[in-house]
Amino acid sequence: MKKIIIAIGAILLACLGLAFWAHQLEKPAAAGNGQNLIIYNWGDYLDPQLVKKFEKQTGYHVVYETFDSNEAMYTKIKQGGTAYDLTIPSEYMVTKMRKAHLLDQLDKKEIPNMKYIGKSFLHKSFDQNNDYSVPYFWGTLGIVYNDKFVKKGAIKNWNDLWSKKYRNQILLVDSARDAMGISLVSLGYSMNTTSSLRLRLAQTKLDSLGTNIKAIISDEMKMYMIQNEAAIGLTWSGEAHEMMENNPHLHYIVPEQGSNLWFDNFVIPKTAKNKKAALQFINFMLKPENAAQNAEYVGYATPNIKAQHLLPKRVREDKQFYPDEKTLRNLQVFKDLGPKKTQEYNDLFLEFKMYAR
Repeated sequence: MKKIIIAIGAILLACLGLAFWAHQLEKPAAAGNGQNLIIYNWGDYLDPQLVKKFEKQTGYHVVYETFDSNEAMYTKIKQGGTAYDLTIPSEYMVTKMRKAHLLDQLDKKEIPNMKYIGKSFLHKSFDQNNDYSVPYFWGTLGIVYNDKFVKKGAIKNWNDLWSKKYRNQILLVDSARDAMGISLVSLGYSMNTTSSLRLRLAQTKLDSLGTNIKAIISDEMKMYMIQNEAAIGLTWSGEAHEMMENNPHLHYIVPEQGSNLWFDNFVIPKTAKNKKAALQFINFMLKPENAAQNAEYVGYATPNIKAQHLLPKRVREDKQFYPDEKTLRNLQVFKDLGPKKTQEYNDLFLEFKMYAR
């Protein structure tokens, strides 16, 4: 009888052991301390070598997922399901996420490297005390053109794009706020216009650009411009930088009338499971040598002043990507216009995409 009891005990212990290991295997795979850091970011917007370096230094395993628009990111985080630890919204989306109570307040004591961020990039209207966000990259919306097809100096402002000589030659970024913003500025209106009349006028003018539009695309624009498939692209500064690195005939300008000045920012969603790792990663990315390496990889302008000094001279002194104060004064930061007005922008842009060409 005693042997039977011992045998039963051994079997129970074995079962418990198997159950324990099964539970361990069901946990997310991770390096070192068995913890994941789940990052939700724009595509190709972080040097993978820095991810490996962070993993090696900390023992965390980084799980990396991507989105292609602020709105897609917002919807997924609001729906829940995946507990992202860190994401990178643009400035107006930070406001929207704060209003929806989707963001966790940052423990800035855990981010000492914030001291390297330039003062001109902090305390913006969308997060005045930077309680919820830390600047990641910044840039402009502008025009990239190919001097094989467009004479240097021929394009100085947005209205030049409406010339008949550019018929079927323009690639437009697939973004309602940017496309409508271009039309609004060309009419002398704010890129944050809430007047329905002015928005309809902007759509009408955008419609008249339709015959010049070759395609409305996102990431594919880089390939087409590099391969000389179009004369002009309306896109963001970092995208233009990568194009220019691969095609010496490409040039980038920010129109004199003004344009969009945007900021992308680190934030931690309220649903994050590993806030400690998220704060460590933010601080790691703000280390000047890491920020400089990332800026060279991504191609966008870094708000990290010490990192700027580590960049090649030709990069940090390039006024196309690090504009002077005069140019910056003419640029507008997108504001959160609320769901109703945002939907109006989206609907007008969708109508343009469906019928204007």
